[in-house]
Amino acid sequence: MPGKFIQLLLANALTCGLEICMATGTTYIPPLLLEAGLEEQFMTMVLGVGPMLGLVFVPMISSASDRWSGRFGRRRPFIWALCVGVLLGLLLIPHSLHLASLLPWHPRWLELLLLVASICLLEFCGQACFTPLEALVSDLFPGAEESQQAFSIYSLMLSLGGCVGYLLPVVDWHAWGLAVYLGSQEALIYALLTIILLLCLLSTTFISEELGATVTHSDTGHMYKTKQCCPCLFQLHPLHLYRSLRNCLSLLPQLYKLFLQVPLVIRRLFVAELCSWMALMTLILFYTDFIGEGLYQGVPTALPGTQERLRYDEGVRMGSLGLFLQGFTAVVSSLMMNRLVAQLGMRTVYLSSVVVLTGATLVMSLSSNIYLVTLMTMVTGFTFCTLEVLPYSLICLYHSNKLVFFTSSQSKMQPVQVEDMEQNMSLLPNSKKQIYSEGHPVEMSSPGHRPFRLTDPHPSNVFIPMSKDSLPDSLSTLSAQSRGLCLDMAILDSAYLLSHVVPSLFLGYIVQLTHSVTAYMTCATGFSVLAIYFSRWVIIDRTDLE
Repeated sequence: MPGKFIQLLLANALTCGLEICMATGTTYIPPLLLEAGLEEQFMTMVLGVGPMLGLVFVPMISSASDRWSGRFGRRRPFIWALCVGVLLGLLLIPHSLHLASLLPWHPRWLELLLLVASICLLEFCGQACFTPLEALVSDLFPGAEESQQAFSIYSLMLSLGGCVGYLLPVVDWHAWGLAVYLGSQEALIYALLTIILLLCLLSTTFISEELGATVTHSDTGHMYKTKQCCPCLFQLHPLHLYRSLRNCLSLLPQLYKLFLQVPLVIRRLFVAELCSWMALMTLILFYTDFIGEGLYQGVPTALPGTQERLRYDEGVRMGSLGLFLQGFTAVVSSLMMNRLVAQLGMRTVYLSSVVVLTGATLVMSLSSNIYLVTLMTMVTGFTFCTLEVLPYSLICLYHSNKLVFFTSSQSKMQPVQVEDMEQNMSLLPNSKKQIYSEGHPVEMSSPGHRPFRLTDPHPSNVFIPMSKDSLPDSLSTLSAQSRGLCLDMAILDSAYLLSHVVPSLFLGYIVQLTHSVTAYMTCATGFSVLAIYFSRWVIIDRTDLE
């Protein structure tokens, strides 16, 4: 309908503006950190702090958004709050060194700390803001078929924003008098980004969230637990880095337990998305540095005006052009996505996009021809578009029939104690229930009647079928229907955030050991191969459950 389509364009206007800011930031942040004197391995770690914070807090924000109610809806208050953080980061990054110099005492580490903190704020708030935006799009178009069309428009605006964002650094802004007045090309570009984001943010004030789905309350039992993880990752002392990494690793057992509570369909999609995004984000995050140092033989820490620094700056501009072409391909792919899925099927399109990424990164690892490398970067836009459309369409498909996809996705029976069984049975309505003792049903009365007694003398042998398809219908329905859409999208977005963290923690050391930035593309190829394997197990329709 025209009204809902206008609402979709208004929501995606902010998507486009936000992606412009994030794309330009992705291009400029590595050179800015290297120019500030940060070593390669620490530079990659800084890029992982924002996504790591998102990995912890985005599920909490999403769960709160699912349960929020107010005059401005349940998505926009969180969108606006996160955009304030993005604006603050855009204002601080180009002026962080100048602001630190205003203090009566300004050691070098304070200047670097302010720059790193500004970058982390921009990365965290910018990436976290996409989750409520995606949920807003899904609220406006809740059906499986219309959500696929809506997310095609979402991907189109996202790709268009990437095109503009990667195109801005290609232009030599020093020829403009305004760049000289503001002090640098970076200051001019970040000022433009601030204006663009403010204009796009105004469009969200005209959105009527009442057109979308009604408010549902997500199961608070699925809320992510948090723990202080990396409070000082940007402190560059080796002891601090060791403690931060140890605290992050201590989260793994808890995350694994939470991971097992997620339905099988979401788990499989999460793993495939994680490997795919790790490959693609390794390419995107370090592409300009790969071109500037690897292909153009430039040196980012060289003095301005020297031949080594000029070659590096030229490589960064050429790398930005390659990422722009990637965004252009993503725009074209967005326009064709519905037709491709209709003719080839969702599974074929999904797998082919990962195969394209594998071939492209392999060629980039072996070739030193700038034109061939740029062409390979261009074709990965098809993969970018696919990862932005199909997984979210699958989430909407799963939620359109929760009892099918969320109650038929586990078949594991787990032993429980008698006390746990009594607590679980209290959730059921006042009717007869059954438990299973060594595979045989044993009747017992409902709560409010006589206490039940087990005839089995060995309580440890009593099993409650924890697979949702074996549970009584009432408990199965309670578990499935309580899942919030935004929370499941946050789980999917956690794969995107985690895809920043893993390469950021380790690739800097790999590059330092190999003394070659080609290691970036080699690692991207390895992640792509893993993505091909796990993408084969993604559940696309009901027949896959059988």
